[in-house]
Amino acid sequence: MKPVTMYTTAVCPYCVRAKMLLNSKGVTDIREVRIDLDPAERDKMMDLTGRRTVPQIFIGETHVGGCDDLVALNQAGKLDVLLAD
Repeated sequence: MKPVTMYTTAVCPYCVRAKMLLNSKGVTDIREVRIDLDPAERDKMMDLTGRRTVPQIFIGETHVGGCDDLVALNQAGKLDVLLAD
């Protein structure tokens, strides 16, 4: 399974929802980058994604987007393929 990185903040219901979906797909190890604790990481996230909102989710090197993007990818049947090695 590809590594998952998620840019998050402490209080973020969309981050929780995204983690629950990924957990339901068997993802047990999510590298969380807390942008509320490290402003440099927020800047890095914005440089990488062009977005200010969390979560921002990467599966391997692929930027998936936010929670709604992750849900849409799953509904389209493409999330399992992306997660697979």
